[in-house]
Amino acid sequence: MSKTYDTIIVGAGIAGATLAYVLTQQHQKVLVLDKKGIASGGSGAAGAFVSPKIGKGSALQTLTNEAFEYAKDFYLRTCPEHFHQTGVIRIPKDEADAQKFFEYEKYNENSYEWYSKERLHALGIEAGFDSFFFPEAGDCDAPKVCQFLLSDIEVRIEEVLQLQKENQLYQLLTPHSSLLTKNVVLATGYESTLADLRYMGIRGTWGTREDFGSTLDLNVSMHQSMSVGANVDGIIKLGATHEKEVKEVVSCSETQALTLKEKASSLIDTSDLELKEVFCGMRAGSKDYFPLVGKVIDVPYMLETCPAIVRGAKPVLKHIDNLYVLNGLGGRGFVFAPLMAEILAKHMTQGLEIDKRVNPDRLFLKWCRKLGSRE
Repeated sequence: MSKTYDTIIVGAGIAGATLAYVLTQQHQKVLVLDKKGIASGGSGAAGAFVSPKIGKGSALQTLTNEAFEYAKDFYLRTCPEHFHQTGVIRIPKDEADAQKFFEYEKYNENSYEWYSKERLHALGIEAGFDSFFFPEAGDCDAPKVCQFLLSDIEVRIEEVLQLQKENQLYQLLTPHSSLLTKNVVLATGYESTLADLRYMGIRGTWGTREDFGSTLDLNVSMHQSMSVGANVDGIIKLGATHEKEVKEVVSCSETQALTLKEKASSLIDTSDLELKEVFCGMRAGSKDYFPLVGKVIDVPYMLETCPAIVRGAKPVLKHIDNLYVLNGLGGRGFVFAPLMAEILAKHMTQGLEIDKRVNPDRLFLKWCRKLGSRE
């Protein structure tokens, strides 16, 4: 007889890895599937900064900063050896941006200090503007965090070809096996072929990270128009850049790495930086930049049974039993993942409601109306 799981998670990036860890802590029998392996996509290529969001107090900023507080405590508690709490300096891009920092200050909900440009110069940072320093921020070793979280959990490198219901269980068909589980969680990033998730508007954003060997005495991380990591064990990370025009996975480019090195030279001394490795991958975001956490709506059923939904009707939504999504974490995956995993795990195991800010249901009716306008 086939082994039966409580939950199978499809996707072994930071979203899937964190959820698997949290569910296992709640004594669930969990299997993680990924067609290429742990942190093989956007998560493995992430700069993995764990820092607050600055701005004028938007709902997204508030959520991000709640997630930041949760994430830093999570990484310090679970895998402190892979979270480098170096502090992160946010540097204005230009004079106009520097003026905005004074407006942003009253919305800094997390611990911070002003660093004068003279203080930055003393640290070897060639910034022309006073900047915010967030002392509790830092960055993760992205692949090692994912590997650690999954170290005691069954992981298989297999592609899921089909998802179907068999009595009260799901059957996942792969090229090598047929797997049974009560719950399925799709943490598949920018790819979403196992269910109709069109209404979620999941889209890929290309990201790269470059690791450079260096002896530079740089003990703090920073972000301006790009990210520069502190020197950790002789490695400085540059990136992660975001390119929305990239539509498919391509080979990593050393040209991009050298371009980033040149760009970083306006901030730090890059004279001894030696390229070691280039990482690249697609990150998944949502239409409104909020994460996607919760149940999956039965789209075919809704369109068939309530055709007026495309003209503005608001019927009760029908969800697919025991099918969930954890996706759309965007470029802040390592910030959002721990809190989003906790929210989804508590919903699955305790029946707690999903935070409305991240519930994918928020996008469905608007998507239906747009569908109707195109007909």
